[in-house]
Amino acid sequence: MIKGGEILKKQRVIGIFDSGVGGLTVMKEILEQLLDVRIVYFGDTARVPYGNRSREELIRFGEESVTFLIGQGAEVIVVACNTSSATALPVLREQFDIPMIGMVEPGARLAVEKTLAGRIGLIATETTVRSKAYSSGVSRALAKGSVPEDLALREAWQHGEQAIAVVKAQSCPLFVPLIEAGLANSAEARGIARTYLAPLQAAGVDVLILGCTHYPFLEPVIHEILGEDVLIVDPAWAVVEELRIVLQRMDGGRRLEAVMPSSDSVLGKNHWRVRYFVSGDPGLFRQVGNTLLQQPIDLVEQVTPGE
Repeated sequence: MIKGGEILKKQRVIGIFDSGVGGLTVMKEILEQLLDVRIVYFGDTARVPYGNRSREELIRFGEESVTFLIGQGAEVIVVACNTSSATALPVLREQFDIPMIGMVEPGARLAVEKTLAGRIGLIATETTVRSKAYSSGVSRALAKGSVPEDLALREAWQHGEQAIAVVKAQSCPLFVPLIEAGLANSAEARGIARTYLAPLQAAGVDVLILGCTHYPFLEPVIHEILGEDVLIVDPAWAVVEELRIVLQRMDGGRRLEAVMPSSDSVLGKNHWRVRYFVSGDPGLFRQVGNTLLQQPIDLVEQVTPGE
């Protein structure tokens, strides 16, 4: 019993994996919006970046990451890596009997809903761009009933007068190394961003999907370059909503609301909100993560999934 006689509900454990610090953007959204969950985070920093990896490698990395997270008590897996979501997730869903949420489908739906002109842009890793997963995701979203919130565009599309599609996808291979090195707000990052974003500006996109979980750390730079006329879409927003639905189903349709956020001071040291694991240097992850999140990451444990 705690605070006024309320019984603390069982907190679901969410497993999140990413190639590095990028998945922290997804984790932050989940923590802010779903107070009655715990998170086990795994960053595969020894093998970052994933953007130029083969499909076979990404599937193997995914298998190792999911197995590790399940071993840590995860009841739902968030594949907080667009590259893995685009290539490995279908295979992982066949191999593991646990709910899994990727980045592509939620991000594509959100872009469809928010576009005003039907001209969707994408920045992502080379592997994600090459997979055309977001182009397919936009088509599937429309086929399943997602429509633009803008009435004029919706009616034009329904009458076959206006297409809604990814009109330009741009790979940005230097973004992840810059962010992992803690250089998201550097002059170097701004110069590289201008080069990468120029083709999207030329294509006249009105919505830009951040197709890599690292990229939200560059959102101020991207917004500065593209201006107010281009809406930046972070798939993490839609991932949280999908996760909320999955958790409600697991809890028999009960509406998610926190009785009390977990904290050491209230619930004791055996109760935790987030646990961090990495395959590479824990110190570097903690240093970069602290800078990017602007909040302390205290303990990071080094592990080797698959061994």
